[in-house]
Amino acid sequence: MEASQNLLQTPANFMKVDSLSQECENLISSLPSEKDFMGKNLYSYQGSWYYPSTLQAILNFQKHFRARDSDIILASFPKSGTTWLKALVFAVVHRNKYAPNLVSHPLLSDNPHNLVRFIELDLYVKNQRPDLEELPSPRLFATHMPFQTLHDSLRDSPCKVVYMCRNIKDVLVSRWHFRSNVVRKELYSNYSLEDMVDDFIKGVYSLGPFDDQVLRYWKESLVNSNPVLFMRYEEMIEKPEVQVMRLADFLGCSFTEEEKQSGTVEKILELCSFGNLSNLETNKTGTSVCGVAPHAFFRRGGVGDWKNHLTHEMARKLDEMVEKKLGGSGLKFE
Repeated sequence: MEASQNLLQTPANFMKVDSLSQECENLISSLPSEKDFMGKNLYSYQGSWYYPSTLQAILNFQKHFRARDSDIILASFPKSGTTWLKALVFAVVHRNKYAPNLVSHPLLSDNPHNLVRFIELDLYVKNQRPDLEELPSPRLFATHMPFQTLHDSLRDSPCKVVYMCRNIKDVLVSRWHFRSNVVRKELYSNYSLEDMVDDFIKGVYSLGPFDDQVLRYWKESLVNSNPVLFMRYEEMIEKPEVQVMRLADFLGCSFTEEEKQSGTVEKILELCSFGNLSNLETNKTGTSVCGVAPHAFFRRGGVGDWKNHLTHEMARKLDEMVEKKLGGSGLKFE
């Protein structure tokens, strides 16, 4: 418990204020800015809001990243099933190297966020030019960046992008609980759930707005200018076997009939299940991930928990916003 408390006193990577390059300082001076609920500055860049350290990491990424055709990028809005997606993709892609068992798989001894690392919240925060060339193919990366920002560095590569989407109301509630784990209580105590709903509707918050990001990835998955697979968290929960096979097909490593018959799909789902991952010692008391205690990434992992937290009025406001922003796109939330 003491270790967890210490981690709460350490700012998550995306909240740290580190030295910025002159290029980043110059850019920031020209960008629209707002204060978040803690009084920290957020800056709008290419359709999303960032803390300065994250913006610096994105500039590093856009300047130095060199995509390989075999790269796989896992994109999502925060709290949309990112941890689960990372675990599933790692297990699916590496199943010939690591048998999906409950005895010796890397997922049993390391957090999914260490096995599939964030571009702008981890790799390029720690290093202006991280050494990624030594990584074997296919390289797996993750991001919360909107498509247009990511695309700048991928436009000449056919590498694959998987986007995970989740109902905005469950996303908001999950984000609320997550923030309470990574922000000191005295900074969070005057920020209500209703305040977060208002911020979502206004669209000004770290890594937001949600609706713009989701809509852009949705449209890209339809026009397919880059290979983008759009996945829904609720469909993953409802029909996990079907969705994991769909995921493997998109990634070019389809399950063979022999694998299907031998239960490989089910073994991967068991290995990556919320119940299994959340109870592992490494995800309870292990080292911090992006400056966050590992247990903070595992809360409930279900569908519809928003009904236990949001008032009817809060839910109505969010539904109206989604309808206004996504209406006519063909993208709907159940």
